[in-house]
Amino acid sequence: MKNIKQAALAAAIISFLAFTIIATNWKVKGDAVIEFTSSKVNGSFGGLKATIVFDKDHPEEAKFSASIDATSIATGFFLKTSHAKDALGTDDHPFIKFVSTEVSKSGNAYLAKGNLTLKGITRPAVIHFTFDDKGAQGIFKGDMKVIPKDFGIDRMGTPPEVLVKLTVPVVKS
Repeated sequence: MKNIKQAALAAAIISFLAFTIIATNWKVKGDAVIEFTSSKVNGSFGGLKATIVFDKDHPEEAKFSASIDATSIATGFFLKTSHAKDALGTDDHPFIKFVSTEVSKSGNAYLAKGNLTLKGITRPAVIHFTFDDKGAQGIFKGDMKVIPKDFGIDRMGTPPEVLVKLTVPVVKS
């Protein structure tokens, strides 16, 4: 009986250590590029903050939690930027957030399924991404499609779909 308890304890410790070894924490290094394109407007966001736990060999253990400063939206045209801020409700909802619920491998890339919160409304979303691992550094590149009306963004002139592209340089933390 004592041997069974010791074996169970050893298995639990090994499982914990295996997770600790597998899970790699990453910190955003420098400025991430968050661009969006649509049939009606193009632009970018700044102010990405993220908690990233990712190992390319064990994506099922990954966790992403990120927010961007919605007030940082820039379209290159003052009036369009002002309209976009208004449509996003940045006065009441200054952040856009994504929290993963599941990460998996998909061919040579990965899928991060999760919840996107925009203008105070949360909906399921999927980010398709790659990870270029350079040892203690790396770069996540990904994209996701957003349907603005799903988030209550339905001003006249709002595009039916927006493609968001992400380039996020990271360093192990």
